[in-house]
Amino acid sequence: MKKQTSNNGQLITVLSGPVGHILTTLCNIKNKRMNKILFLLLTIFSIDCQAQETEKFNLGFENQSKKTSLTDGWFKWGDYELSIDSIAHSGRNSGKITSDQTGNSFGSIAYKIPANYAGKKIKLEGFMKIKNVEKGYAGLLLRVDGNGSSLVFDNMQNQNITGTKDWQKYTISLDYPEEGENIFIAGILSGKGEAWFDDFVLSIDGENVQTLKEGKKELSKVQLDKEFDNGSLIAFSKLTSKSMDNLALLGRIWGFLKYHHPEIAKGNYNWDYELFRFLPTYTKAKNDMDRDKLIISWINSLGEIEQCKNCKSTDKNAFLKPDLNWIENQNDALKQKLLHMYDNRSQGKHYYVGMAIGVGNPEFKNENPYSSMTYPDDGFRLLSLFRYWNMIHYFFPYKHLMDEDWNKKLSEYLPLFIHAKDELEYELAAIQLIGDIQDTHANLWGGGDKTDEWKGKNYPPVHVRFIEDQLVVTDYYNEELQNEAGLKIGDVITRINGKPIQEILKEKSKYYPASNVPTRLRDISADMLRSNSNKIEIEYISNDAKTQNKSLKLYPKDSLNIYRWYRKSDGKSYKKLDNNIGYVTLQTIEEEDISRIKSEFIDTKGIIIDIRNYPSTFVPFSLGSFFVSSSTPFVKFTNGNVDNPGEFTFTNSIEIPSQGKTYKGKLVVLVNELSQSQAEYTSMAFRAGENTTIIGSTTAGADGNVSAIMLPGGLRTMISGIGVNYPNGEETQRIGIVPDIEVKPTIKGIREGKDELLEKAIEIILKQ
Repeated sequence: MKKQTSNNGQLITVLSGPVGHILTTLCNIKNKRMNKILFLLLTIFSIDCQAQETEKFNLGFENQSKKTSLTDGWFKWGDYELSIDSIAHSGRNSGKITSDQTGNSFGSIAYKIPANYAGKKIKLEGFMKIKNVEKGYAGLLLRVDGNGSSLVFDNMQNQNITGTKDWQKYTISLDYPEEGENIFIAGILSGKGEAWFDDFVLSIDGENVQTLKEGKKELSKVQLDKEFDNGSLIAFSKLTSKSMDNLALLGRIWGFLKYHHPEIAKGNYNWDYELFRFLPTYTKAKNDMDRDKLIISWINSLGEIEQCKNCKSTDKNAFLKPDLNWIENQNDALKQKLLHMYDNRSQGKHYYVGMAIGVGNPEFKNENPYSSMTYPDDGFRLLSLFRYWNMIHYFFPYKHLMDEDWNKKLSEYLPLFIHAKDELEYELAAIQLIGDIQDTHANLWGGGDKTDEWKGKNYPPVHVRFIEDQLVVTDYYNEELQNEAGLKIGDVITRINGKPIQEILKEKSKYYPASNVPTRLRDISADMLRSNSNKIEIEYISNDAKTQNKSLKLYPKDSLNIYRWYRKSDGKSYKKLDNNIGYVTLQTIEEEDISRIKSEFIDTKGIIIDIRNYPSTFVPFSLGSFFVSSSTPFVKFTNGNVDNPGEFTFTNSIEIPSQGKTYKGKLVVLVNELSQSQAEYTSMAFRAGENTTIIGSTTAGADGNVSAIMLPGGLRTMISGIGVNYPNGEETQRIGIVPDIEVKPTIKGIREGKDELLEKAIEIILKQ
């Protein structure tokens, strides 16, 4: 034996010969994975494995010296309590998240690793243990950020992991973006309960980052351009009608170049900052001829445009075609320049946009959200408008369904964005613009703090919905507050602080993006009784038809068991009702339930599937196949085209396969304004069944995979990124799933505690 000193000054023993080689090799296995006998053996031979630890990242929590605080790389996201716990999958420590008593928020224990690696696939593995998780989910989280925004992300929310489970291994795999700058790994808990995390392993192309050699990636020209990181240096004085027209034209030109010029597509220009460089000169143009010359000179400065040998003409069968009419309306020199650009536009990989593999919705890449600018300056607010308008113009599949002409929105919103005097006015301008695309998937997240404050920090103790066009009390958030609330189920609220409900609706509607009116009312109802005061004055009509007034006490959100649309259930997803009728709710359905449903319900008179919720598991094919006797088409999509922005073409129809025994009874599907996105897609799949009746009311009218959009100020929104149509081309966006039989709840039914849709479904099944 011989002794040497370790890097931290400890004496360690190194054995010579085969035994020493074997034992010291065992030190490369993490100390925490050793069983007691192995650990004792290494101790006898005076081998200090901890001193030989070579791991770069503390992904197993073993380096934590304190049990009450996070150190050695781990940090907190969210609101819940984080700690280092001795209940571990292996070794001494694990990371633990504990919810607060209300369970209305989330917590995440996170670790940041620089993305200094090359590769194509990134994978996170880890062990998780959960206890009494409800009203949410638990999972691993993997995110890669670049240029200030999230490039790829998964938090396992769609797996709906709840309840109590012992240690299990979980995995997330994502495409690894080459423009990534930071990798975030985490454990996350949403809702109520406790969750433990241990033994994270991060790998790229199958190689563990603990041993993977770093290869510092070369920064793009966009990333190297830092000139306007601290502000645009743009300030607008009074806007005239002419200057507004010129700015609106610039917004079109800027967006057209962004998505068509080959050099911009390569990432050779920070296109945000090029706008700020060009604006001071452009705003001094004296006339249209001077203005056009400046634009042409700007285009020429970007580099020579080579002839495009792969550019294809717009498909003659395209569902939507690029809008080039505005180019035709320009003066000849500028028109020819822009048409030449279009004929020789970029093809293939694009720095700022791509299409999701296998789905086809747009992925807006490398869009800096400038999150540190809570109130962006004039230039960045103008950029926000330009960025969003052009994303919608070229890549929103439902632009043709808007009630108003999108072409007019640049001019309309210029003064709202430029003259927004503070953070709240900027956010409200953004949410109005977002609302104009009439897509329930589109709303405001990320920033939006001032908007949330504006709506009110205190909440009522009752849940309300619009029933028969009136604001009706339908539930109590906390049963113990029922007497204090002084309201009964079915009471109709007619005034708030002296204002009629319809007047409040008229004021607030423009700040609630939605595809249709029922969905807007759904979303507004959740906020109608919010206030920054501790109480509000209401007028209401009670069950005995008397009009009464009262002061309604309000509460902080975290003191109530608030739900936004519907109360979540932890119960079994299926049961038998009287008269041999099966009932299934997709709110809590799990994959393993499907075979049992098919087996237990095969001989029932009918099955009711309740989709007045969001499905916890994706079931269109696995459960939909139960109701067709042969392969049946139920949907087809429209996809955009990065090579020809503005073109949308149909995919082939997708079919529900027939698998096993076909159900012979009646199927009744329940839907309403709470049925959104995947719920609507699932309804379309069930509609393909041979004996299906859909009852209820218009759904949310927002179907299709979503695409995230980042705007200056850290604002985040989304759009429905693909068009979803029936096989005959009939659209679902804004229209929703139109029921075969319309049934809506009534105030009388609410007061009597009835589920009128369920009662109608039973009646349909029993009717001969």
